[in-house]
Amino acid sequence: MAQSDRGKIELFYDFFSEDDVANTAPSRPLGPFIVGGQGSEATDAGVPAIAGMVSGAGRITTTDEDNHTTLVGTNTAFSASLNGPIVLEARVQLDNLDTKEVFFGLSDIDPATLSIETDVMTGATATLTLTASDLCGFFLSAELSDDEDWHMVYNGGSTTGETDSTAVDADDDAVAGEWQVLRLEVDANGTARWYIDGILKQTVSGAVSTTTVMGVTLGVEAKGAAIENLDVDYLLVQANRDWTV
Repeated sequence: MAQSDRGKIELFYDFFSEDDVANTAPSRPLGPFIVGGQGSEATDAGVPAIAGMVSGAGRITTTDEDNHTTLVGTNTAFSASLNGPIVLEARVQLDNLDTKEVFFGLSDIDPATLSIETDVMTGATATLTLTASDLCGFFLSAELSDDEDWHMVYNGGSTTGETDSTAVDADDDAVAGEWQVLRLEVDANGTARWYIDGILKQTVSGAVSTTTVMGVTLGVEAKGAAIENLDVDYLLVQANRDWTV
């Protein structure tokens, strides 16, 4: 097929602009990404810029309804075998670690109305329920026993998705008000690597399907009757272009 020197895909957003919380479109642009999620069209959900934040940052904001998600991400458009290696990186912080779930990674779920618990995965005590047939990324849940720790989750590849949260615990707690850099790398053969603040935490061969088309999600979900936030300094996605189409 026709090719050029534009063989690399790079999506980057620095959150100097904002998505108005009064924007009621269910899927709307924010830089090269989209804002979506179940409930994100409500007038109290969105991604406003954080006033006075040096270097710029956005606040991904949910409604105050249980299982409502607000996310920044992409449509399902990445295949490990055709676009790999795929790199996702974000610098994030939480104002608190209560009554919320966070997912940052890839899944085969359309982002427009995605709910983390309903469509992707959830956690309770030490058990992970992997709802999406294909997912790979970082997960934090107030409903897990280790409720402040990042978990390195996967499903859909040649290696069976782990449902014991203690087996994929990064032993690297999120701390309220402190920034962390989360990085996920997925090779063309489905091998995935998870990094936190530049330190390799886990490598899994065959973590994801090499052929399933997936999209990026950086999202937070309310697990009760409170508005939940996830602050993000930047979001980066890198991949190779598929020249076969």
